[in-house]
Amino acid sequence: MPADLRRVSRVVLLDPADRILLLHGHEPDDPADDWWFTPGGGLEGTETREEAALRELAEETGITDVELGPVLWRRICSFPFDGRRWDQDEWYFLARTTRTATVTAGFTDLERRSVAGLRWWTYPELAGSRETVYPTRLAGLLGKLLDEGPPGSPVVLDTEIV
Repeated sequence: MPADLRRVSRVVLLDPADRILLLHGHEPDDPADDWWFTPGGGLEGTETREEAALRELAEETGITDVELGPVLWRRICSFPFDGRRWDQDEWYFLARTTRTATVTAGFTDLERRSVAGLRWWTYPELAGSRETVYPTRLAGLLGKLLDEGPPGSPVVLDTEIV
């Protein structure tokens, strides 16, 4: 794994019914190669992880009225996407919102070519799904979060290399 990992903030966004918002992504040139993932992206300039989480959430969902909570999980991952390899150090922040309507007007060109939509998932829907979801243990992690609340300190997830 390269030493110069892309620093990424992701958001585990929950609505009042404890549903989680996920984006439906795919390879730009192959919509059949698809998966679900949490909102988020790379830090820009000198912004903090928290600032990046809120900016990315606003750009990808249009949702700005959120209560940003603690970092739940951290993971290192590496995956191919859009013709290159992405090596990332991801931090997952808990956030809550009362707004469930989404707007994707802030998508980048790459996001417009690779995100098919967004969906709110209940824990049972996520746990019973056969869809590809990242991080791969998200259903179990969400179940534990809903049962026990946020961990006292961020949980380091297994490195995922795809």
